Amino acid sequence: MAAPEPAPRRGREREREDESEDESDILEESPCGRWQKRREQVNQGNMPGIQSTFLAMDTEEGVEVVWNELHFGDRKAFAAHEEKIQTMFEQLALVDHPNIVKLHKYWLDASEARARVIFITEYVSSGSLKQFLKKTKKNHKAMNARAWKRWCTQILSALSFLHACSPPIIHGNLTSDTIFIQHNGLIKIGSGAASHFFLALPDDLRSPIRTEREELRNLHFFPPEYGEVNDGTAVDIFSFGMCALEMAVLEIQANGDTRVTEEAIARARHSLSDPNMREFILSCLARDPARRPSAHNLLFHRVLFEVHSLKLLAAHCFIQHQYLMPENVVEEKTKAMDLHAVLAEMPQPHGPPMQWRYSEVSFLELDKFLEDVRNGIYPLMNFAAARPLGLPRVLAPPPEEAQKAKTPTPEPFDSETRKVVQMQCNLERSEDKARWHLTLLLVLEDRLHRQLTYDLLPTDSAQDLAAELVHYGFLHEDDRTKLAAFLETTFLKYRGTQA
Repeated sequence: MAAPEPAPRRGREREREDESEDESDILEESPCGRWQKRREQVNQGNMPGIQSTFLAMDTEEGVEVVWNELHFGDRKAFAAHEEKIQTMFEQLALVDHPNIVKLHKYWLDASEARARVIFITEYVSSGSLKQFLKKTKKNHKAMNARAWKRWCTQILSALSFLHACSPPIIHGNLTSDTIFIQHNGLIKIGSGAASHFFLALPDDLRSPIRTEREELRNLHFFPPEYGEVNDGTAVDIFSFGMCALEMAVLEIQANGDTRVTEEAIARARHSLSDPNMREFILSCLARDPARRPSAHNLLFHRVLFEVHSLKLLAAHCFIQHQYLMPENVVEEKTKAMDLHAVLAEMPQPHGPPMQWRYSEVSFLELDKFLEDVRNGIYPLMNFAAARPLGLPRVLAPPPEEAQKAKTPTPEPFDSETRKVVQMQCNLERSEDKARWHLTLLLVLEDRLHRQLTYDLLPTDSAQDLAAELVHYGFLHEDDRTKLAAFLETTFLKYRGTQA
């Protein structure tokens, strides 16, 4: 018979269970009931000035998100600028890039003693880049050059996207604390328009807000000209260069808990053994902002630039047009494939040619590779045009004379953030032959199937229907043109055959 468990151990386990239950308690809900704030706080400061960040649950998608709260002490000043704040957050939600933490939803709350803005962002569970570098250094491991290049490429991909907007979006808060890394190696930088929101605030609202700039340990991430009226995208390049240096050496030693000194930064620079890497980082850290290269040009630097493989180009092409293919096309193609067939052959001057067969290819690795490309781990920014896909609207406050009708509810229509990977459409004539009945099936990237039905009117166009689906949150903005073209082709096919 087993001996009874010691009482102190059982007591400790009960305490841990009680703590776990307390952290999962629901403290608050969003006005629509979709987002539920928990007691557990998380360290994901992806915007300056956030007083508290809590773990929350998205009850619609069943995933964890971050509940951010921005508090304002002066309620009268908050009420005076409420419309401006709302406009800025509506525009922030339009920033959509695989390497930028997504802002899902926001609402304003002035019912309590202190006015606040609450907004929901995606949760990056693996932690910040600084935490990862500390763990790596603790294990006495050097930074892998290939991983360093991949991370730099992803960060520059996000910065190139922001800086290519009109006018350019300046991040203004890029440190190793505001860069996050997922378990699969995907890098995400904190909200790309953080400084736009902070700097655009009137002085009477900005005073209680704390920024990363005020922390001594992060001062070395900001260039000498930071905070000037005319500072531009070069601010982000300097911060990126410091992040790249920290990634290369794992840690830039600070003087105790205070700021990192110029001597420590110089020692870190001199410790770099790769001359191309050193030249790359030094160009970002130039004292003169005009001498710092752009994010797009840095992607062409010899330390990062590479000619993409045909496999990567094909993967991007496949994902871009996946909505035209069946959902399980990869699985079906691999089943029908002759594994003994020759995939590639290399002739040799002396002897038989070297051959590779399909049996030597791992299809499981292919699925993982496609998923990584879809998630943004392997961007094609090195030779693409210097413009982002799906540019967000200008992140600047509207002219003072422009009048905007206030939203009657704290939450507008939800914007769809998931892309469509497959589309199917069917048209049937009504019994009286007076109209067409449309059935549309959309398969989203998380495999959610969305079926929509609609009775077409003679005046309906494919472009209007696609725009309406975006407006009501059924379709991602980037998929509007593709769906409109797909519907137009379907209309011509069915109406042409039964005209």
